[in-house]
Amino acid sequence: MSSSSQKSDRSSQAAHEQAAPVQGLRRGRLGVLAIVFFVIAAVAPLGSVIGGSPVIFAAVGVTTPLMYLIVGVLFAVFSVGFVAMSRHVTNAAGFVAFVAKGLGSRFGGALAGVAIVGYLALVSGLWAIIGGIAESTFAELGLQLPGWLWWLVGLAIVTALCYAGIDVSLRVLGVLVILEIVTLLIVAFAVLLAGGATGAVNAAAFNPANIVPTGAGIAILFAATCYTGFEATVVFSEEAREPRKTIPRAAYIAIAVIAVFYAFVTWALSNAFPTADVQAQAQELGSGFVFVAAEVFAGPWLSTTLGILMLTSSLAMFIGFHNLFARYLFSLGRSGLLPAVFARTSEKGTPRVAVLIFSAAVLVVVGIFLLSGADLLSVVYPWLTALGTVALIVVLLFASIAIIAFFVGQRVGRGHLWQTKLAPALAGLGFLGVLVLAVLNYDALLGGAGDAARWLLLVIPVAFVLGLARAAQRRRAGRDLAFEDSPL
Repeated sequence: MSSSSQKSDRSSQAAHEQAAPVQGLRRGRLGVLAIVFFVIAAVAPLGSVIGGSPVIFAAVGVTTPLMYLIVGVLFAVFSVGFVAMSRHVTNAAGFVAFVAKGLGSRFGGALAGVAIVGYLALVSGLWAIIGGIAESTFAELGLQLPGWLWWLVGLAIVTALCYAGIDVSLRVLGVLVILEIVTLLIVAFAVLLAGGATGAVNAAAFNPANIVPTGAGIAILFAATCYTGFEATVVFSEEAREPRKTIPRAAYIAIAVIAVFYAFVTWALSNAFPTADVQAQAQELGSGFVFVAAEVFAGPWLSTTLGILMLTSSLAMFIGFHNLFARYLFSLGRSGLLPAVFARTSEKGTPRVAVLIFSAAVLVVVGIFLLSGADLLSVVYPWLTALGTVALIVVLLFASIAIIAFFVGQRVGRGHLWQTKLAPALAGLGFLGVLVLAVLNYDALLGGAGDAARWLLLVIPVAFVLGLARAAQRRRAGRDLAFEDSPL
């Protein structure tokens, strides 16, 4: 066959793909509040405070709330450029669509590979720790069952809810998120109304002079991990009502709520112990730091309630993450990076195939570790969450660069230097700093899990190259990846 004939066939095939009707996500179903709920569910405030804040308290002591606010400012600055870009990109591929729009489809494909690794590793690791916590929690109640069984039950429940559709997911998620927020507020007010450990609350937490310099890096790194899930604001853009208004509002509200909430609750917790003892108590108590404060100031009932809600709130987190990433996979299937089967949806616009494939992937990843004899809490959780954290920071860094490149290349947004260039540049530098901290402090992310875990970091550049190669292959075949804006 002649080269001209091959080109003609490729053009015809590409035209056929563009003309073929695609059943997509249902438009206009999500308002600002719904998207904010998905973001908050994904960042898992209860789990972040119980599991993450003790690490930060152990690193910088009483100034932990300040660390959350610093990272909140970083995400707020990033949101300036993100909001400007969101008016030009409406695609469930999230920041991958931003990168494709600003840096080209090949970089979009490369970052898609990194994002897949990031979310799959992070969610798999989080499932592992919840399985381990469920085993110990129910064992105390007299129900002796292995952690892997609780994990399978939880995975089946979340998959069923996501498969049923976003409306069902949202109703369950809303109740669970409200429960965990209210419970943490009860802990905070119990401490504050009692006057804390000394009988009089203080604002030492917000005095920069009290920061422990040697621990500031690891504190900022762990605070940043507590904001993972922010990307939901753009991933759900195709299903948002008036996305060019809804997404910016949801982004700013989500960041403000998360930052203020973390800062307020950890400020209250910092008053639960004498200022000079906070760091030492966090180092000694570890994850029990919050439980001790709850029991001392409100009684054993609240400590027990926290343990139970830790499990129920995890369902909200996984509902958020599974819905988020199913839409990611849907968009990547629609773009041509992944097989077209990923882009299939139900009549109600639910990406059911992507939901099932993602859950199956989690099943395989965690299952391989378990079959090899790895412990859920000491190996699977730290290894995979550390890998996922670094991968998603890479995605945020490239998203910041892509925003600048888009506005420079398209020559739009002139006169808005702060929104289109300065804010994204500052955010990019901030995320670069967090990435350096993550690599330098990788042992801390691993929780001392061992040298072998560091080799998993090689998965990130491998995924980048594979995504780049797939995008280049499509381009050579005359079927470039289509990260186009979804019709509104």
